[in-house]
Amino acid sequence: MGLMRGRLVVVQLLVVSMLALLTVRLWQVQVVRGPEYVVAATETRTRDVVVPAVRGQILDSTGRPLVRNRTTLVVSVDRTRLNRMEGNGKEVLEKLAAVLGRRPAELRERIRACGPGVARPCWPGSPYQPIPIDADVTTREALQILERQEEFPGVTAEVQAVREYPSRSAGAQALGYLQPITQEELNRRDGLRAAFSGVDLVGRDGLESVYDVSLRGTPGMRRVQVDRLGKVIGVEQHVPPVPGDTLITSIDSRVQATAEKALAEAMKGAPTADGAAAVVLDVKTSRVIALASAPTYDPAIWTGGISEVQYQRLLSGKAGKPLVSRAIKGEFAPGSTFKVSSVAAMLKDGYPLHGQYDCPGSFMVGDRPFNNFRGIGLGTLTLHMALVKSCDTIFYRAAYEQWLRDGGLNPKGRTKEPMAAMARAYGFGRPTGIDLPGESAGRIPDRAWKKTLWSATKDTNCKRARTGYPEVARSSPSRAAFLKRLAYENCLEGYQWRPGDAANFSIGQGDVLVTPLQLAAAYAALVGDGRLRSPRLGWALVRPDGTKVKEIEVPVVGRLPLSSRERAYIKGALSEVASDGTAAGAFVGFPMNKVKVGGKTGTAEVYGKADTSWFASFAPTDKPQFVIVAMVSQGGMGAQTAAPAVRKIYEGIFGFKPDGKQVSPILPGGRPVRALPVIAKDGTVAR
Repeated sequence: MGLMRGRLVVVQLLVVSMLALLTVRLWQVQVVRGPEYVVAATETRTRDVVVPAVRGQILDSTGRPLVRNRTTLVVSVDRTRLNRMEGNGKEVLEKLAAVLGRRPAELRERIRACGPGVARPCWPGSPYQPIPIDADVTTREALQILERQEEFPGVTAEVQAVREYPSRSAGAQALGYLQPITQEELNRRDGLRAAFSGVDLVGRDGLESVYDVSLRGTPGMRRVQVDRLGKVIGVEQHVPPVPGDTLITSIDSRVQATAEKALAEAMKGAPTADGAAAVVLDVKTSRVIALASAPTYDPAIWTGGISEVQYQRLLSGKAGKPLVSRAIKGEFAPGSTFKVSSVAAMLKDGYPLHGQYDCPGSFMVGDRPFNNFRGIGLGTLTLHMALVKSCDTIFYRAAYEQWLRDGGLNPKGRTKEPMAAMARAYGFGRPTGIDLPGESAGRIPDRAWKKTLWSATKDTNCKRARTGYPEVARSSPSRAAFLKRLAYENCLEGYQWRPGDAANFSIGQGDVLVTPLQLAAAYAALVGDGRLRSPRLGWALVRPDGTKVKEIEVPVVGRLPLSSRERAYIKGALSEVASDGTAAGAFVGFPMNKVKVGGKTGTAEVYGKADTSWFASFAPTDKPQFVIVAMVSQGGMGAQTAAPAVRKIYEGIFGFKPDGKQVSPILPGGRPVRALPVIAKDGTVAR
């Protein structure tokens, strides 16, 4: 009896102790840590969903879309979540492949991370963002995924905006393309993580890259309530996204299309041609009206992912590297188009503006003869006629005389180098600063450059002077002997600025390299107001409702060191090239009485290749409105290939048929568009 009572007491004590412990625990949970658990419970019942902003459009100068958006159903996969599943989500991918009519292996390829040795398709973006695997699914396919969400964990199907290019390949390199943002960029770029929705793409080239922040807009946020299975049961908070700004450019889509067609036809007519470029500038403002490069490509190839074959073709030299803009990145010897700089250097150095100059068929530069085109002498000429007829020997003589005055092979003290100094004043040898990424600087060689080059190549040249070129000797003994002798000379005295270097410089040959855009900007300054400007494609940023955010100014970056009288003299000479000079054949039948075209042809020699064909022009000659430069790599003579291409662009702008008859012009009145298009509140173009 006593034992039984003792056991009951023990049990009662245990029960009381447990109740007391439970009471204390409840007090801790509900009173002491209550707020903490309330927050935790709330977090488990809500999800923050970042809502991407609609990317802004890119319009031409009249409001026509160059890049716009279209809505489409996109299926995306959360790779991180998938990899946490059994078999790395193999079963989910198999079911998804069946719905989309794709192979499971293909889907697996699309979600793997890009890296060394990984061929496209692959995912170049952050591993923590949804990976789109099909950018254009049907409504039926999307519903199969959404209605059976429990079978497709980590898979979403939603409406997204994707880029569309109404003009297809026109201006592809200038417009750029979009790609997913990488995790490294998110970690490196301050503020980008907060502004990034997780499904946004970023500009990788062209205008899409330069104006990416404005075009991308600001993502919104939606806080939703979910049940324990993750199903949305309500919206707790919603902050709408702010759409990206619309970028209005100075490009005219019709002039752009005309320029690209002209380049394609020029290359077709020159069997050896491997690339071409054309630049159309507004003389008054240096805004870009067209910027064409051939071969080109359709930027829609990036939408939804690009295959390895497609990607390699964009970079392939055999395909002409269509991803590269030859207009701003291509560096070529300019030939006689460069003489506008050389004649200006002569004037600056004291040569008389109205002097008489002998143009023999050949001129001895040091101990080597330098010949005119085909060795033909043209008698005594003015500088005016030297430009019209493109006499080389006048410039050879001036360059040699300047070289001698600078001290020849062994200068003492500071040298003047008038032609190199003038070339830099024209903007050559440095990027123009255009609002596009990756612009090349070109090259203006001089004495200092020659020494730097020699220091970098001396060891190689000295080694080759000893060993020769046995790999070349097998196919061409004479070529190998020449290269060995050249290596020996460069080993000993390659640092010297030789008279031949100066002579070649004067006619845009040798080591001189320019881009088509640099040449266009220089000519715009020459035939315009003398101010050198940094060209711009972007004209204005406006909100979707038409409110102007800002107008993009064209900065003045220099001034030509010439008087207005000297500039007018050079312009007057160039005004006769297309009617009575080296480009006359290309403009036979063109109505010069209505629109007179001026310019300069250029034929630049390239070792082992056909000549580079150039024509730098302006029109009308009395009050220039446009500068057009065309270049065809391995296109032959300037008058044969580049000049006819420029003529076709002028015919489109001013509305002429090849026989000279008038038709509807692309640009009414033959003038660039100088007023921004009006964007209505509903986002449409009012005019």
